Amino acid sequence: MAVTAELDERNAALAQSLWDALPYRSLQGHALVAGHHLYHVAPIHDLLHVPATYAVDRRTVPDGTIFASRLQHLGIKYGELTEPMPATPIGQIVEADLDVLGEVGRAVWEAVYRTKKPVIAEVRRAGEDAGHRLPRLTVADPEVDALIADVHAETERIWLAPPEELVDLHEGRIPSCAGSYETVLTTLLFVNGETRPLGYACYGGLVRAAYEGMPMESLRQMARILAKTPAEFLGYCGLQTLWAFTGRLFDCLDRIDDRDDFVAVMAHMGLYVNCLGGWNLHLFPWQVGDHLRRVGAFA
Repeated sequence: MAVTAELDERNAALAQSLWDALPYRSLQGHALVAGHHLYHVAPIHDLLHVPATYAVDRRTVPDGTIFASRLQHLGIKYGELTEPMPATPIGQIVEADLDVLGEVGRAVWEAVYRTKKPVIAEVRRAGEDAGHRLPRLTVADPEVDALIADVHAETERIWLAPPEELVDLHEGRIPSCAGSYETVLTTLLFVNGETRPLGYACYGGLVRAAYEGMPMESLRQMARILAKTPAEFLGYCGLQTLWAFTGRLFDCLDRIDDRDDFVAVMAHMGLYVNCLGGWNLHLFPWQVGDHLRRVGAFA
């Protein structure tokens, strides 16, 4: 199924960032708390820092509104939303495709919540061929550039296929034996809880702080404070590749004096972690809570 969108000028710089990044493919996700909302991780570094000029309450805008998020998401509202989150619209699904959009939303929910069959979104300019690429930033320092190259290669490898480490974890193959009394669901819950803020708040926040002028020494210090503990815990739970990349990052962090170089490596770490987070949300066994249903609204 396919829908057509029209970009607009409400947040022109964000819309241009999306346009320049096309075409690409990404694992399609669905909101698990907010309501009838589709989103996927977009391979666009600029989304982490390009300022928005216009924000709305997602609940109040028409179905089919498209948003670009500093969480590196491209989102689409297709029905009722409950979360009062400010969002930055960049376009709209055309009126004729709104019924199809609703079908897509329900199908993606079924995939995320129950079947676990990946749905791959394809985003391209109308009338042009499909395709896919992940951006690769470069820096002058050979060791830092080698780290970026390896993170980029690993991100490409797992972008459209689930990482083996996460598959093993979700199937109960945990070399460290994480999970008290041999439980797995508890470990999955904590992995989800650490992965999302590591990408969204830590690495995304560091990129924004760099663009907003935080001194380099403070940036390096905050990177260590924010990234080490969650990355070490995730390594213990099975994400050893992430922990290895983090160790390499810390080894060369003191040599990163150029602000653009700092942004480049943090942006690549952010995209990699956000990709891991997307797969973790897809693989997570949400259906085990099917018996728990909201009772009603409360004042």
